[in-house]
Amino acid sequence: MPLSFRNLLIGRPIASDRAQHERLNNVQALAIFASDAISSTAYATQEILLALSVAGAAALHLSVPIGLAIVALLAIVTVSYQQTLFAYPTGGGAYIVARENLNPFYAQVAGAALLTDYILTVAVSVSAGVAAITSAFPHLFPYTVWLCLGSVTLLMLGNLRGLRESGNIFAAPTYFFVGMAFLMLGIGAFQVFVQHRPPRPPQEVSEAVQALGPFLLLRAFASGCAALTGIEAISNGVMAFRAPESRNASKTMIRMSVILSVVFLGITWLSNYFGVTYHGHGQETVPSQLASLLVGRGTVYLMFQFATMFILVLAANTPFAGFPPLAALQASDGYLPRQLSNLGERLVFNNGILLLAFFACILIVVFGGNTDRLIPLYAVGVFLSFTVSQYGMVVRWRRLKTPGWRFKALLNGLGAVTTGLVCVVVGVTKFAHGAWLIALVIPALVWLFFGIRKHYTYVAKQLRLTEFPTIQDESLSKVLVLVPRINKGTMPALRFARSLSHSAVGFHIDTGRNAQSEALMREEWERMAPHIPLIIVHSPYREVVAPILEYIDVMQEVGGSGPVTVVLPEFVPSGFVKKLLHNQTGLMIKWSLLSRRNVVLCNVRYHLE
Repeated sequence: MPLSFRNLLIGRPIASDRAQHERLNNVQALAIFASDAISSTAYATQEILLALSVAGAAALHLSVPIGLAIVALLAIVTVSYQQTLFAYPTGGGAYIVARENLNPFYAQVAGAALLTDYILTVAVSVSAGVAAITSAFPHLFPYTVWLCLGSVTLLMLGNLRGLRESGNIFAAPTYFFVGMAFLMLGIGAFQVFVQHRPPRPPQEVSEAVQALGPFLLLRAFASGCAALTGIEAISNGVMAFRAPESRNASKTMIRMSVILSVVFLGITWLSNYFGVTYHGHGQETVPSQLASLLVGRGTVYLMFQFATMFILVLAANTPFAGFPPLAALQASDGYLPRQLSNLGERLVFNNGILLLAFFACILIVVFGGNTDRLIPLYAVGVFLSFTVSQYGMVVRWRRLKTPGWRFKALLNGLGAVTTGLVCVVVGVTKFAHGAWLIALVIPALVWLFFGIRKHYTYVAKQLRLTEFPTIQDESLSKVLVLVPRINKGTMPALRFARSLSHSAVGFHIDTGRNAQSEALMREEWERMAPHIPLIIVHSPYREVVAPILEYIDVMQEVGGSGPVTVVLPEFVPSGFVKKLLHNQTGLMIKWSLLSRRNVVLCNVRYHLE
């Protein structure tokens, strides 16, 4: 197969029987599925500090206990999801669990929540990654949106190349960040415990504008819960792992949770110890400030910043591994357009990848690549899906009553109650800051899903055969050949029309541009096709489509209920740009005939050299 530009961009097609060989080993899987969760350590701490800063410097020390509470929540979610991984070895995301154990409504709520969160994850991760670079190079800040859009495009192209290849591409940056993060934490611990570097009070904190109360603490906790987004991606993508799928997925989730907990708590504790603060979008990020305090602004600092940028940008790769399979599953069930269930040449769901990139780019443009404006929209969907999934598992254990089902139901029940409460906390505390939008979007998506399902059900009912009539050979007697002009492109159309019926009729519209055009047309027609009648209709107002539709109506009235076959000749120039210069009238005719009953349109093309 010759190497085309498309092959160069996304790779050569992969045969279906190679699907098993495209699965991921644990090293690749951790890079693809864990990059989202691990990368959240780059902004989760600073969102906690941003929420607490309105209560003044005295409130910032609460970031550590809030961080501990978030890690405890992470442990509960991880333990409860371990059961889902082994119960559903073919993939046990919230959608599948809800569909099999609850009802279609819960399944579509979970699907809408996850799809929304995947789109937000791409926008947030890419925006945070670009923020890491603009912290190191402030002169790039005006180009934030363009840098974000370019990053999404690169991620899209990487995933169009296939799951295993994207794992190879993204593995090095993921492990580079993990290595740099542990290096920075090690340097910080060495300076605190060995060199006994003294703590530093918070710098540049404005006076308190809000009293420290339960609501403020809950809002800070809700902001930090962004660290848990991405946890569910492994359960959605179990079948992407090599056998034994469930065991490898379980190991990957545990490793991801451990790395996430250590890095998140380490950054939170060191930020509190050294008095790091955060003032919002456009300011230096918390990891950048911390690295600058620990190692200065030299080579190690720049390595850490680039590693942070890479992991944040590539964290958007996790949704590219989760969104397309979920959308394909919903499409197979009839709740999304069928095209989303089609596998592409590289054994990935191309349409889902393109759709995810499109909506993420829209969010980035609308919110200006501002992480602080995007994060309030974040986490509501993922905690809603957590709750639905764990509740579905409780129902499953109670129904099956397998050995040890009570203990398993207790674990999943604890997960459901915990994540449900967190979902409420996140929704309430972030409602005025943007979560209201998600509260509208998720119900709207569920309504849309059921609307699509209703349409597919209606179409299936209309097409279903209730009896099997005998098909008889019938000659097509009503064939209309549209003749815009007589040239080489007309001849193939006339030959095709005569092969359908000996009663074919030519049809030409005279718009009155040339007084001699009708006479010339009839003269040329007599020389070329004297055996085919030619009808010329005058159009004083230069309309083209309306006279064609009117004549088809006449043919249907006179000729009975049989179909009218319309033959449309078209010449095809070489090259995409040249095609834009021709055949626009043909497009209007095709569009007008699309909804006409008992009309068959045949497009006969003549290709130019």
